[in-house]
Amino acid sequence: MNTNLIQKYNIPGPRYTSYPTVPFWNKEGILINDWKTSVIKSFNESNDSEGISVYIHLPFCESLCTFCACHKRITKRHSVEEPYLETVLKEWKLYCELFNAKPTIREIHLGGGTPTFFSSENLSKLINGIFTIAEKHTDFEFSYEGHPNHTSKDQLQTLYDLGSRRNSFGIQDYDPKVQQAIHRVQSFEQVKIVNDQSRKIGYTSISHDLIFGLPFQTEESIRDTIKKTIELKPDRIAYYSYAHVPWIKGVGQRGFDDNDLPKDEEKRHLYELGKQLFFDNGYIEIGMDHFALPSDSLNIALEEKKLHRNFMGYTAGKTELMIGLGMSSISDSWYAFAQNEKSVDEYQERVNEGLLPVFRGHLLTEKDLIIRKHILDLMCNLETTWNKGLSHETKSAILAQLQEIIDDDLLIVETNKLKVKEEGRMFVRNVCMAFDLRLQENKPDTRIFSTTI
Repeated sequence: MNTNLIQKYNIPGPRYTSYPTVPFWNKEGILINDWKTSVIKSFNESNDSEGISVYIHLPFCESLCTFCACHKRITKRHSVEEPYLETVLKEWKLYCELFNAKPTIREIHLGGGTPTFFSSENLSKLINGIFTIAEKHTDFEFSYEGHPNHTSKDQLQTLYDLGSRRNSFGIQDYDPKVQQAIHRVQSFEQVKIVNDQSRKIGYTSISHDLIFGLPFQTEESIRDTIKKTIELKPDRIAYYSYAHVPWIKGVGQRGFDDNDLPKDEEKRHLYELGKQLFFDNGYIEIGMDHFALPSDSLNIALEEKKLHRNFMGYTAGKTELMIGLGMSSISDSWYAFAQNEKSVDEYQERVNEGLLPVFRGHLLTEKDLIIRKHILDLMCNLETTWNKGLSHETKSAILAQLQEIIDDDLLIVETNKLKVKEEGRMFVRNVCMAFDLRLQENKPDTRIFSTTI
């Protein structure tokens, strides 16, 4: 671990689940007719072959986790379930009315919030409602996120019966002091129960999400958390860097302050330690932040260079069109992005008026599309080829931005290829920033991103 390089490159930067990143979308937004046109174009190009993806945002949580920067609503009133799901199905119908054929769904992912806040009965109504006007792709994959304290055996069985074979549990950390600070108290015993129940039911891919850089974390606590995680042997492990962004309105990152967080070198050590422990136990590193067993579909996609990255993170199946349903969801037609209203009330009001609830978006330019391909290749495969539409002038400008990283021997630059070396993997977001023309042209005056490491 080179602490000098960490100090140099640990700067605010995007996570690149999209390009352009949300802060650099067109300020004037997107005309709803332009958004619909882009959706129709993408659907016509891809539905028959690769199908489409559907992300459904289920925003309700019974309590606030203070590390979380997701859009959510905290409530213990489960009467909110049915009206919300009715609205989601209405929104889905509005999209299906744009299509000239039944959509073929390759992927569904339920995120949040806490998807397992919803009852088994209502989850069944949601998924069955989606498929009253859609077909399943032959390579259909259905996944969801669950809170170990709020996921019952009945919910696990119901979602399995609906077609899910992959689930993900937010663990974060097992240390009691850390759990108290982030208001996410859950025992290893409870996690083991839902993990073992998933195995017994027949889930073929179980993922555990861990976070490093949380308040009061130490080398000892990370070792213990990973030891317990390995004991349950999830197929995938997401090992995320904690993004401390308290300046963003509504995030709710409180209960601790900056002094309680591991500092740069210490935080990076926690990552390197975790990474080595995963390697020691047979996991393969996938892109950034992700590790998988050799048998998992994510690793197979990596080996076959079919790995894809979108607003849901890394996925084994690429689809050109991803429809986001629910409040705050982001849709991606490849040619444009659109984000839904960020409050439950405004979202439901728009949909119940018969309107797509888009409040902002971005229509990609030809230059955007070129840069998007390069950043996607770097984030998924740690390499890109120069012959993807870059002008000589743009390539020269990118290389100039990369010169320090090249001088630090973190990249291999060839005539037609740029490759991130293994020791440069931790800085791949910095490499992508050199390609990010919108970031270069409009450097923000205030801090809008978490640090890259």
